[in-house]
Amino acid sequence: MGSIEVSHLTKWYVPGSPILDDVSFREEGCGAVGYLGPNGAGKTTTLKLLLGLLQPSAGSVRLNDLDPAQDRRRALARVGAIVESPEPYPSETIYDALERVGALRGLDASGIDDEIDRCHRELHLPPLEWPCGWLSKGERQRVVLAAACLGDPAVLLLDEPTNGMDPAERVEVRGFLKRLKRDHLILMSSHLIADVSAICDRLIFLDRGKIRLRASADEVASLVRVDAVDVEFVRPTELAALEGLQPWVRKSVRLGDRRYRFRFDGQEETLSRLLEECGRVGPLLSFTPSVPALEAVYRQVITDAPDREA
Repeated sequence: MGSIEVSHLTKWYVPGSPILDDVSFREEGCGAVGYLGPNGAGKTTTLKLLLGLLQPSAGSVRLNDLDPAQDRRRALARVGAIVESPEPYPSETIYDALERVGALRGLDASGIDDEIDRCHRELHLPPLEWPCGWLSKGERQRVVLAAACLGDPAVLLLDEPTNGMDPAERVEVRGFLKRLKRDHLILMSSHLIADVSAICDRLIFLDRGKIRLRASADEVASLVRVDAVDVEFVRPTELAALEGLQPWVRKSVRLGDRRYRFRFDGQEETLSRLLEECGRVGPLLSFTPSVPALEAVYRQVITDAPDREA
């Protein structure tokens, strides 16, 4: 099993203006950890420090209990990474790009071919003989993700792994990462809340170089009080059919022929009754919070950070 450890990590380029300020956390075993924060929070800097691409101003990092600053080759031997949107060479074929990475990882010829076949199958890559310059942005990103996964590393450090992908590609890659996290450790930074919510079990919120919250996905969900739900009926539904909801709904907003947003008092008993009464109106396609729990907590944590200006 893999491990990621950050201990009192500080990084500055100008003394007195830290990009990271005394950050500490340890993750081990398997699962996916979401590393969340606005631009400039220090997410990519953390990944670069973990990979030995930067040196800490203070503190230390360890991957699989090895210090990349002291023994980079051994520390990174079982680690795959995407940092700052790398691109394959346009003139290389997909096979050549992956073969080059496999050779750098020390795989033999048969091992490289086996790993390329596995990643080609699991990530549904385009034909391996295609030049990378022919590929769309999303296809190139899938090639980069495949390269990070060659050799089946125990730890993956992924900076915006679905960058440039269309919705269908993102759903496919989400499924791949959800399968991968069963026996790998993934640290994943992303601006796409839906991706993090779908993939990650644990969450770290970073802002202005400091950790603001570290919690499991279930703990984060428990911090939010839902007071509005979006409801979609199977069939078009008129407002008149919703009169029976009035005792539990403070405000109704029509979003489409079949979709409504209902605001209520935020009580769980009311939510349960509202679901029951909506089912009486007609069959439901969906009944979900208007603002996903992770997005609501993200807004609250970042907005309420003590050193963030209004």
